[in-house]
Amino acid sequence: MKKRFLISLFAIVGLLLAANVNAQNSREYIRNAIRNWGECKNVAITKYNGDVALYGRNGWAGTGMPDGLSNALTELHDDGELIDDVQISESGKWLVLYGDNGVRWRGIPYSLEKKIREFHDRGDVITSITFEDNGKWILISKEYYVASHSWIQDWLSEGADSYGALWAACVTSDAMVAVYESGYKFWGEVPSALKQALRETSMDVYRVKIAGSAWFYSDGEGDYNYSM
Repeated sequence: MKKRFLISLFAIVGLLLAANVNAQNSREYIRNAIRNWGECKNVAITKYNGDVALYGRNGWAGTGMPDGLSNALTELHDDGELIDDVQISESGKWLVLYGDNGVRWRGIPYSLEKKIREFHDRGDVITSITFEDNGKWILISKEYYVASHSWIQDWLSEGADSYGALWAACVTSDAMVAVYESGYKFWGEVPSALKQALRETSMDVYRVKIAGSAWFYSDGEGDYNYSM
């Protein structure tokens, strides 16, 4: 029984390691695109379900993306829309923030969808939306922010008291990063290398994305740093 258990455990570990290697290999496409561009304003990265990089007004490169996302990005590019942010969950749900407060999505939590519509209807300019598959999400506008859970709302408010206006956030199943006017707040399994890089950077960081041990940050204009 013990031998069988160990074999099963090794098989699981092997699958996880293989998935991580595959994610690293799939990101080679967007890493090459970023090197060719010489800039990158934002990314969407996942452990298992595709990656996207953004540059300029609406330039993008992606690989392994979930159904519908490539078509949405292509349509927005062809229409000349500003593509500001892309989110992809590990189960293949996605969201694009674009243009003058435009949002396209597939499969996001209904509670988040309701809040997006509320913000849009009252004219709040949305600057950041992030979500994950277990129901956590954060929605940020120029004036307000709201979260799926009261403890996340309190966590964000504590950061605002210390670091000023909340600019953007990233939520995954096991981690959160909040970007404020003058600092950052971390929760869960945030890569230590990212924390160190943010402490040392002179960049005016606006976007941060994480997926397991992979990370990216930028000023939202084109200057960036990453390990992915």
